[in-house]
Order: sequence, then C-alpha cells, then structure tokens
Amino acid sequence: MRDWAAWHAGYDDPSSFLSVRLRAVQERLAQAIDVAPAGPVQLVSLCAGQGRDVIGVLSEHPRHGDVRALLVEFDAGIAEVARQSAALAGLRQVEVRVGDAGEVSSFADTLPADVLLLCGIFGNISDDDIQRTVEAAPAFCRPGATVIWTRHRRPPDLTPRVRAWFAASGFDEVAFDALPTDRMMSVGANRLARPAAAKPPGGRLFRFRSG
Repeated sequence: MRDWAAWHAGYDDPSSFLSVRLRAVQERLAQAIDVAPAGPVQLVSLCAGQGRDVIGVLSEHPRHGDVRALLVEFDAGIAEVARQSAALAGLRQVEVRVGDAGEVSSFADTLPADVLLLCGIFGNISDDDIQRTVEAAPAFCRPGATVIWTRHRRPPDLTPRVRAWFAASGFDEVAFDALPTDRMMSVGANRLARPAAAKPPGGRLFRFRSG
C-alpha cells in the first residue's frame, strides 16, 4: 500500500509535479468561488488530503467568509493535518471529516455543492469508477456549480473520454489545463449547465486501487 502521508511531502518542493498541479487547482478554485452566486457557497472536496488547495485559497480569497467547506479524507492522520492547517488559518467554516469519499453517505448531508473538487482521484480508480463518478456529479451540484478534477495524460490518455463524460452529463467545459510536468498532469474545470438531478445516488462511487 502507498504511504500517502509520505507522498504529501512532495508538496514541499515547489518544482514538483504535485506543486505545479496544486497551483493550477488553486487558480481554478479561486475562479470558481469568484463566479459563484452572491451569498453562501458550499464547497465539497473528496479525497481532500491535507486540504492544501482549499485552505490555501480560502486563507486569501475575498469571499472566504461566504464559503462553507467540507473536506473528506480517509486517513485520520492526514485529515488531522488538514484540520490543524484550517485552524491556523482561522477558517472555522472548514470541516474536515474522516470518511470514505467513495461512499456518497460520507458527504451527502452537505449537498448540493456550488464547488466540487475531485482532485487526486481519477488517477487512482478504475475507468468504470471514473465514469460512474462523473455521471453522478450532476446530482451533487447546484446548477452552475463548478467541478474541478485532475488526471494524468500518460498513454493511454483517458482525459478525452473524461471530458466527453462531463459533456454528456450536462457540464460545459470551463478549462482544461495540460500542465508542463514529466507526469503529464492535467486539471479540468467544468460547470453544470442543466438542472441538477432530483436526488443524489446512494452507495459506492469508487474504490481506490492499492499501491
């Protein structure tokens, strides 16, 4: 099994692919909050890790007071790092929850979301699980909500299919950033352009692969 706590150390190197990806996600997240309707903004981050994307943006964003955020992370130690980081940044509206983000029940009580982060997920689950998650995403979101996701472009590059799944599920593409890293990382941002589904699906969306 991968040591996810040790994996996060890569963020401490500003030239690492993780740091490059993080900066791109933060840029898209800040833009998503910018364009969210006036008033409260619900943010949900699945497999949130240490929450560096959300906490880094909210600590400086002029609308941070509008945003209520749920970060779902399976590893209790990693979740505690996120919890302490949010507290140090004075972000009392950020909830860090230890749970399996692949289970809808772990975050269903905070839906619908205005911003949904699916970062660090699509490179670690099966293609079928990616498609299932994308197709379920409209039920997790308000109309006009932004979904931000990441995936590598190494052969066989799945990102064209992921982008097509979002389009077929009613999302307009806001951006697709092909990042200049040796890992061929990419960051996508999509906005829900149709009415949301009446009810979120139950059960499991995805399961992380070991290793």
